[in-house]
Amino acid sequence: MTSSDAAPHQSDGVAHLFAYDSFAHFRVDGPEAEPSPAVAAADAVATVSPLLVVPDPEPIVEARGVTKTYRTGSLEVPALRGVDLDIVAGEFVAITGPSGNGKSTLLNCLSGLDHIDAGTIVVDGRDLAQLGPKQRAAHRASRMGFVFQGFNLIGVLSARENVELPLLTSGVRPADARSRADEMLAKVGLADRAGHRPAELSGGQQQRVAIARALVSDPAVIWADEPTGNLDSSTAAAVAELFAEVNAAGRTLVMVTHDPAMAAIADRTIRVVDGRVADDGAADGQATTNARPSTRRRRA
Repeated sequence: MTSSDAAPHQSDGVAHLFAYDSFAHFRVDGPEAEPSPAVAAADAVATVSPLLVVPDPEPIVEARGVTKTYRTGSLEVPALRGVDLDIVAGEFVAITGPSGNGKSTLLNCLSGLDHIDAGTIVVDGRDLAQLGPKQRAAHRASRMGFVFQGFNLIGVLSARENVELPLLTSGVRPADARSRADEMLAKVGLADRAGHRPAELSGGQQQRVAIARALVSDPAVIWADEPTGNLDSSTAAAVAELFAEVNAAGRTLVMVTHDPAMAAIADRTIRVVDGRVADDGAADGQATTNARPSTRRRRA
């Protein structure tokens, strides 16, 4: 990490800086932080070998032939039409496209919130179709985090209680859940709001509570559906900074958005049109349609 990389972002007057290494997913570092052992080792190998064959990481999300049709009486509305895609660990993927073309349906199916009619979806090594309802719910609770447009906080609970709830439902001891919730609220800049209920928080603060709740279980994937849809532009920009920091810390994020500014911070943009992946490429527009994991050569 260079000294320029280490400059903290400012959101609502709060400084955040998330750093990542192989041994501790989240830690707060200062400007003099040394690179992690894993990063130092990789740099050393790259220095010795000018041409290094580096296999791509295994996908953490795999979808093949995913089809979903909504039925109401005799009416059938195809929502997804044979979607294939891979998402590797640590990617930040934005799903974009016109309204009503299948973006949120795709996210709901990939995360197991909704069932599919055909195809396969594997998340963190588990085939969702092979899981019963209780197993699927447990998999979501332990390996996934969710951030929604409407925050979905429980109004009678404090920020701390909302964040610790997924831990308690997963069997974490109450004292440990409380400690981890407080730690995560501090990391999103809300340590002084831990005892406040949602009605006592601004929209941006409520969304940061929702992000803390999504992160607290150390999920393999974070799913976000229009996370800035109910926020003003300045608050949305602060949430965008926080998402970028979370991803820089090594988290995998998959986000549905209509906001070009949010899509621009992602590593990769998937455009969905008429229930199909119309374009799958980098956020800068360099298309890599139907990309698959491969072995690539990297120069030092």
